[in-house]
Formats: sequence, structure tokens, C-alpha cells
Amino acid sequence: MNDLAEPIAPALPAPALADPRPRVAASLTDDAQLIAACRRGEARAMERLYHQYKRRVFGMAHRIVGQSDAEEVAQEVFVRVFRGLAAFRGDSALSTWIYRLTVNAALSHLARRGRRHEVGDEALVEVAAPPETERDSALAARIEAALQKLPAGYRAILVLHDVEGLSHEECAAILDCRVGTCKSQLHKARGRMRELLGDSLGTRREDGSK
Repeated sequence: MNDLAEPIAPALPAPALADPRPRVAASLTDDAQLIAACRRGEARAMERLYHQYKRRVFGMAHRIVGQSDAEEVAQEVFVRVFRGLAAFRGDSALSTWIYRLTVNAALSHLARRGRRHEVGDEALVEVAAPPETERDSALAARIEAALQKLPAGYRAILVLHDVEGLSHEECAAILDCRVGTCKSQLHKARGRMRELLGDSLGTRREDGSK
């Protein structure tokens, strides 16, 4: 794979001192304009990009690596984003590129911690709570706990497809795999998640809870 909280704002790389830079337009309406402004080192554009993606980056990191390490991973992602913008060719959407960086940074973080993960053709979750139970904080906690028990690759495909709502094509582009592989691994991940949640719900019923 390619290298791919509101956390505190990352320490953005300071632009080199040079001639005065033009002011960023009041309304940055497309990625191309935003990327160009960031490449010129315009602080306002860099801040805008950060605020545009910070919640999703942190949310994805949180669900893949857990709460305690999510901010560290999110910070690393934005360092990679601002360092990599100069080489970004626009072969994919800016959001796809940033999500790929997020997934890869999260999986790399887990690898450094010695936790096994597999993402690829051989092993890369619709786990939506029913509407009537979406407000059940205990169920939400069990879903989060079950999510952390999944292999990291399964966790990644679940977060991308079922939490972020990305299409199979977008997920495949982010994970650098075939669409068919994405669908297959999502099916397996959902099955594992249902098993984990089934055990949890069964235990709850045995304890006499509703």
C-alpha cells in the first residue's frame, strides 16, 4: 500500500521567507484553488484545509487506533498532508488522498505497536444500530469495544464504508485494492462484527438486562 479530536491544530510547516505572498481569496471554492494556495505557503489556506478535514481524520484515526492514540495519528496525518501537497498530482480527489494517508498512518502506527494488521487482496462493517437503539449509550460502547477487537484492516474498511459512507470504489482507491476485494473483505468484516456484538448482546441478556 502507499503511505497513505478535535485535536489541537498541528504545527504546520512555516513557509520559507520570500517575497510577500498574495492574499488567499475570500472564498476557496474548489480543491485546486485550495491546493495551489497551500503550495504557495499561505497560512490561511493551510488552516482552511486543516479545519475542513480535521473531524473526519480524527474520527477515522480514533476508530482504527483507539482514543488514546487518535490525536497522535491525526497530527501525523496533517504533517504528511502539508509535506506531500507539493507532490500531489491530483490523480485522485483530495479527500481520497487524505483518507488514504489517514488509513496508512493509522495502520503504520498499529504496526509500530506490534499489532498484526493485514490490508490487501487476501485480507484487508454495515454495522448500523437499529434506529430505536441508536441512542443506547451502552450499545454504542459495545460497538466501539467490538470494533477495537477486529483486525486493523477490517476496522479500516468498516470505518471507510459504513461509518464514513464512502462507496466501494472510493474505499478501493483509498486501500489500493480491487473493488471486488473491497466488497469481499467488507462482508467478512461485517460477519466478524456481528459475531462480536452477538456475544456482547447475549451476555447482556443473561445478566437480565433488556
